[in-house]
Amino acid sequence: MTAGQSPLLELLYGRGAHVSPLACVEDLSAELAGSTVSGFPYSIRQILGHLNYWMEYDFQRIHGQAAPYPARAADSWPREAKPGGETEWRGEVLRFAENLRAMERLAKSAVEVLTRPVEITTPALAGQSNSIEALLWQIIAHNSYHVGQIVLLRRFLKAWPPPAGGDTW
Repeated sequence: MTAGQSPLLELLYGRGAHVSPLACVEDLSAELAGSTVSGFPYSIRQILGHLNYWMEYDFQRIHGQAAPYPARAADSWPREAKPGGETEWRGEVLRFAENLRAMERLAKSAVEVLTRPVEITTPALAGQSNSIEALLWQIIAHNSYHVGQIVLLRRFLKAWPPPAGGDTW
């Protein structure tokens, strides 16, 4: 990333007050990613699976191939706290990195692309802006919310900051 890029790209990869979403997960072992903290409903593995689910869902919407909107919020979360092993966990992290790159490509699109409307897949979305750019901002906000949860879980698990860095105050 270079100076002067859009705030969308800065937030996508973590600048300023936002830590790099990828740095928050790429160094974790499957064991740590599947660890649970008393009182918190999800593991880091489940949060990352949830982020991947919604990014991919929204990419399908952007490309006019939307699946039906989930009937329940639980349908967008992996059931198991622990990944099926290190290979499965690495695959989930790779999927996340690929989804971030796909978002970057979209964010760098021409204005004509960014202003194109996206299919509304549930009445709850009808009152929102539905351009590709608006959807990218929604994804960034959603990712930021859940990456904050990952940071908090890592702190509880005594695994913060990641080697790539992150605020500790």
